[in-house]
Amino acid sequence: MKILLHICCAPCAIYPLKILRSEGFEVMGFFYNRNIHPFQECQRREKALRAYAELEHLEVIYQNGYDMEGFLQNVVFREKERCSYCYHDRLKTTAVIARHGKFDYFTSTLLQSKLQKHDAVRLIGESLGKSYGVPFLYRDFREGWKEGIEISKSLNMYRQQYCGCIYSEKERFYKGKEHEAEDIAAI
Repeated sequence: MKILLHICCAPCAIYPLKILRSEGFEVMGFFYNRNIHPFQECQRREKALRAYAELEHLEVIYQNGYDMEGFLQNVVFREKERCSYCYHDRLKTTAVIARHGKFDYFTSTLLQSKLQKHDAVRLIGESLGKSYGVPFLYRDFREGWKEGIEISKSLNMYRQQYCGCIYSEKERFYKGKEHEAEDIAAI
């Protein structure tokens, strides 16, 4: 059986790829992440995936272009719901390609992270699967999160420190209002 695996980054692909292959799936990857900010970050993630895919003999389809504006236009004034939009965008595009490629299933490495909203990914994926006629395969890959981290470290793989969008980048670096007085005093 053929499965199309949406891949957000190489470290998150390690465990799902291992499990899906052990279950007998013929896995093809799909790198589609137009939410990643800045562009250099997207390039670093793609470069890491290309190296890992070569190592694992994994065929991967890579996104064309970089539509940051499209992502921002769709989440502006809905920043608190940005993850749902992002999941829907990535999974819908994966489902469309899975249908055209005559895959038996599609799934996502988003299900690897303990930081993602699994219920939302599952509901969106299953709904899109019904709409596009390709079942969404839900697996809770979080049990392999630490294993994926350790393997990625042993491979000296690039490991990003935030989900990817400009909002998650801000959440990573910006300390918030509670530290503004300290920051101003330091100037």
